[in-house]
Parts: sequence; structure tokens; C-alpha cells
Amino acid sequence: MTGLPSPTSPTFEELVAEGDAVPTAGWDFSWFEGRATEARPSWGYARGMAERLGRASAALDIQTGGGEVLDSAPRLPRLTVATEGWPPNVAKATALLHPRGAVVVASPQDAPLPFADGAFDLVTSRHPVQAHWTEIARVLRPGGTYFAQHVGPASVFELVEHFTGPLPDEVRAGRDPERERADAEAAGLEIVDLRAERLRMEFYDIAAVVHFLKKVVWMVPGFTVDAYLPQLRSLHERIRSEGCFVAHSARHLFEARKPTDA
Repeated sequence: MTGLPSPTSPTFEELVAEGDAVPTAGWDFSWFEGRATEARPSWGYARGMAERLGRASAALDIQTGGGEVLDSAPRLPRLTVATEGWPPNVAKATALLHPRGAVVVASPQDAPLPFADGAFDLVTSRHPVQAHWTEIARVLRPGGTYFAQHVGPASVFELVEHFTGPLPDEVRAGRDPERERADAEAAGLEIVDLRAERLRMEFYDIAAVVHFLKKVVWMVPGFTVDAYLPQLRSLHERIRSEGCFVAHSARHLFEARKPTDA
């Protein structure tokens, strides 16, 4: 793979400006087509979620983003609720999900879930910033299921540490699936399935890197183009010489059940 640009290739400044201008609301990643790739976990989260939604009577999707993943399910239960904390995503999710009869509730990600005990027989979430296990267990009915895909430890840290420098071991160990298993069990949930994978990512231009870091804001907190211009320029030169920048995402699948006698 050669990364040498053609005479008509966009300049560093043009690529950075392009990535910086792309809207970041929602979880639609179609803009990255041809500019970045990420391998998908073998378990097919959206498919598994859709199967469980098809059997549920009352479902809650936590931190729904723009509602795109929830909307991909062919059938939604009669009672379907989603929470989201970022105002642009609340608006986007409402426009997408309201026509399907789902209610979107604006709720900060760290706040208690604004629902009654035992309100749902299914709770889902794709890439929550943090799983609040006691709240998840509280709103599940006895026998209910939590089905989610979480971000794992040191996810995309090859890219993150290019901007931040080496991070402490305790940061790299965050989001450990076995630690989350223990927290879920401490909240009274039984683990039905827990699987983890690391997946190859490739970034083909610096515009994709800029947009990714602006969209996934917890990767490099406070990221702006101006604050990290030297790191962006050096990464741009690396991509030009090597053809792409390779990183690895970490994902784990959680399925947990609230005991029927809870």
C-alpha cells in the first residue's frame, strides 16, 4: 500500500478543514465510507437487538445517540422509550423515532433513569459512556434482560495516545469487561453472555481522524484542531507515507438477566 499523494491530492489544510466542518450529531457513520474502516464484532449487535425487541413488550434504549441503531429494528414494542443526553442528538432521535411510536426522553447520562421500578422487560444500549448497573437493574422487570454492546479497554488507544501521550495503566484498564461483570452481579443481575473482541480500524486521511475525534468526544477530551495541530500534521504525514493509520477498537457484548425472584 503506498500513501504517496497525487499532484491533485487535497492539502493538509483542506483535509483538516473538511473533517472539522462535518456535522457530528447522531451515530450515522456513513460519511467515513472510503475514508476509514472498522471491522465489526462477530456477534452482530444490531441483529441481536432486533430479535429481542421483536419479543419484548416494553423496551428502553439507553444513550440512544441519534436513534439510528434502534430505528434499524424492523419491529419496536408498543412501549419503546429511548434516553439521550446531548441536545442535538435528542432532536435527531426524536425526529427519527417519533414516527414509529417511540418516545425520546432527554436525560443526562449520569442522572438516575426517570422511570418506575420494573418498567421494562428489555433494556438495550450500544456503546454507553458508562453502564449504571443499579439503575438498569431497578428499571428491569423480574426476568427482564439487559442486552448491550460496550466499548472495551484501551479502545483505539493507538490513535488516542498519538495526541495525549502514554496514558496511565489505570486509564488503559478502564472499561474492563470482567470488572463490569462484577459490577453487574453486585447490582443483582445474572450474566447470560459476555464476549469480547479487538477489531482492526484503518484511517485513510486526516479528515477522517478529525471527524472521528470530534464525533466520539470522549476519545481525546477537549479535542480541537487548533489545540492539536502539530499532532495532526505529523499523523497526516504518516498516513501519506504508509497509506493508512491502523488502530484497534475493543468491544464486548453483554447479556444479563434480572432474576425472576428479584
